[in-house]
Amino acid sequence: MIGCKTFRTALAALALSAAALPLQASERVVVIGGALAEIVHALGQVDRLVGRDTTSSYPPAITELPDVGYMRALSPEGLLRLAPDLIIADEGAGPPETIDLMLRAEVPFIRIDAAYDEAGVLARIHDVAAALEVEDGGEALATDVAARFDALTEARDAIDTPLSAMFILSAQGGRIMASGANTAASGILALAGVENAVTGFEGYRLLTDEAVAAAAPDAIIMMDRDGDHALSDTQIIAHPALGITPAGQAMRVVRMDGLFLLGFGPRTPDAALALMDALKGGN
Repeated sequence: MIGCKTFRTALAALALSAAALPLQASERVVVIGGALAEIVHALGQVDRLVGRDTTSSYPPAITELPDVGYMRALSPEGLLRLAPDLIIADEGAGPPETIDLMLRAEVPFIRIDAAYDEAGVLARIHDVAAALEVEDGGEALATDVAARFDALTEARDAIDTPLSAMFILSAQGGRIMASGANTAASGILALAGVENAVTGFEGYRLLTDEAVAAAAPDAIIMMDRDGDHALSDTQIIAHPALGITPAGQAMRVVRMDGLFLLGFGPRTPDAALALMDALKGGN
């Protein structure tokens, strides 16, 4: 069995050897994070990508690139086997030991901050453009996205009485995990002019049935997905807490693609407008 110290030494040597390959600067790029991949695409730089993580799924053509794994469970081997000369990663990438090793390697590893508001999206665009050395393209893209945010602001300002909503991340076994403050979910609700019905904590948390009922959301927002974490309309009606909320009684439920809704990339103003329109429609 190889000892941990020997394994780390081997990985470090692999990182150094990958960096030493005779590559043109930043022409073999790996992107970690769906929103960052969208930005690379919007900048017209997809031809420089040699790999992406599992969350990078838009546009669909990007899924044809080699997959280095889930962004929070990356391995140095998975990243370095593609011989990148630049890795651009969302700040949520992990695990920490992999990120620490990559930051010490000679392969440039750039982490891009995330903030769940208009300023955060525009900053991400500029940061990715700077990493790829296409600042002019970044300025043009940011200007276009900012204009769409302006249109979103006008639509939001026209809302007379904001709805309240509960964003449900998971409902495995009937237990509701909902979004509190400082999440992508709370950020998109705010952009769409919707009040978060869940208060008092940050991040995502499992709620008791009593807490769900007390939140009394006007609407329920979820990612459009299958599996144990999803909730059908029938399950919402039958749920002892959700079924008695205003949202459950009116069946005001919106399901949207997760990356589109929560990615906080170039499509975010469009996602907020789509959420706003869906809530107006009732379902």
